Amino acid sequence: MKILFTYILLFLFTIFSADAQKMLPLEEAVATALQNNFDIRLAKKDSMAAEIDYSYRNVFFYPTLNASASSLWNVNNQRQVLIDTSRTSNIKSNNLSTGLALNWVLFDGLRMFATREKAELILQAGSISLKDKIITTVANVIKTYYSIARQKQLIKATDVQIKLNEERAKLAQYKLNIGTGAKPDVLQSKVDLNAQKSLRMQQETNVDVLKEQLLQAMNVKDRPEFDIPDTIPVNYNVVLGDILDDLENVNPGLKLARKNIEVANLTLKETKAGLFPTLSFNSNYLFGRNQNSVAINRFAPLFNRTLGFNYGFTANIPIFNQLRVRRQMKQDALNIDFQKLQYENQRSLLNMQILNSFKSYEQQKKQLKLEEENILLAEENVKIVYETYRLGMATLLQLREAQNSLAQAYDRLIASRYNTKVSETELMRLRGEIVK
Repeated sequence: MKILFTYILLFLFTIFSADAQKMLPLEEAVATALQNNFDIRLAKKDSMAAEIDYSYRNVFFYPTLNASASSLWNVNNQRQVLIDTSRTSNIKSNNLSTGLALNWVLFDGLRMFATREKAELILQAGSISLKDKIITTVANVIKTYYSIARQKQLIKATDVQIKLNEERAKLAQYKLNIGTGAKPDVLQSKVDLNAQKSLRMQQETNVDVLKEQLLQAMNVKDRPEFDIPDTIPVNYNVVLGDILDDLENVNPGLKLARKNIEVANLTLKETKAGLFPTLSFNSNYLFGRNQNSVAINRFAPLFNRTLGFNYGFTANIPIFNQLRVRRQMKQDALNIDFQKLQYENQRSLLNMQILNSFKSYEQQKKQLKLEEENILLAEENVKIVYETYRLGMATLLQLREAQNSLAQAYDRLIASRYNTKVSETELMRLRGEIVK
């Protein structure tokens, strides 16, 4: 009956704990970050601005049409004596004019085509830049997420040490009570126990700090209480050849650098257009009206209206413009070479980063396997030395040394597991395939 009551209490505690702190899966953390992260939202705004420019890419081929209108009233206090001895004064006039002017560039050295193609490339570059920001954000969320899991594993390891130190303090006190122990053993055991408790509080603080960092990356405003599993799954099957395969067409950084080269080439085409003549079609429709209150002579009209329509072609032929176009062409060609060097440099750096990350990944896998074997040895050693100390055949110093070896083995194991995960995540980030 007592056992059944205990199970019921444990079950209720599990339910209440689940209600108090929601278990946050990695997928949900990543999805929330992709929806709310500030860097991603800013990158989306930039991409939307490029998309707006792209939607108007064909307007460069359209004519421009402008309307104008003006009205002018004149009242002149003017006294005139004409040849027929007539006199005039306070002459009033009203002038009204309107017009429509159309200008249609028919040929501009193919600048319009280069500008339209450039708008499309800038849109593609914006999409690539957005994906790069998404990949970086996801990688940071994964690293922070498993940093919390790492700290939770360290807390578990510290709990093992606290349990061992509690047993050791009880045993030292028991030995002192029956006259076979020493007071310094009791004091040292309690000091070590308090040190482990202090370490645990520090580790709990680290968990809280990392949770705040994760919430910041997710951009969650209400700061909900949550927890995560303390496991760190590791993919042991990452192959270097798969990471390097078709890297130039997968990595966003390289794709963006290549788009920058294409944009620089189109900028040069736009500049070259300044060497060619420009042909435009022009047309105007005019309406004018002039009304005078007094005719100052027999030939001056009291009312005049003009309607007109004209059209024609205008050719603008560049002959000498202080070599501005030539100078800008050299600058654009230099920018193309610069972008190509940027691309080669980025590709070289990326290959180096992938090779270094893969070496770290392989080394951490080997170390993880070694530490998984070593932790079993350290646990068995503590059990043996503890039993030996309990029987009075080992000193407290030997038991402390065995416990320290176990603590160090736990630290190395947890660090190796986390570092393996970080190296794996970094390889996926450099590859550009954390998100599809």
